[in-house]
Amino acid sequence: MTSLIDIIFLLLLFFMLSSTFTRFSEVELLSAASGTSVPGTLPLFLRLSPDELSLNGQPVTLDDLATTVSDKSAESGDEGTLLLVSPADGVSSQGLVDVLTRLRLVPQLYVRVLGAG
Repeated sequence: MTSLIDIIFLLLLFFMLSSTFTRFSEVELLSAASGTSVPGTLPLFLRLSPDELSLNGQPVTLDDLATTVSDKSAESGDEGTLLLVSPADGVSSQGLVDVLTRLRLVPQLYVRVLGAG
């Protein structure tokens, strides 16, 4: 008869060797206390609601978001642009991650997520 600890060890070994470890992608965010700011430029404001996106009060689709933000940030020059993202109540975390993933394509863009409200 095999002892119980041997069976548990074999099961543990089996599950450790049969499982896969994946590396999740990271989304970089600026915290409000970090003090990172872009001097001399007006920030862009992105309002994220469950059914629509609006950039500075103008509706924009998720597919056109990176292009629109890139065009608006090109007007500010080479010093970079601050984008304030304000998620409304009811926005899922996956929706916020989708927006942040699209914004990652824009160079010299500093994204700051505001509290929901």
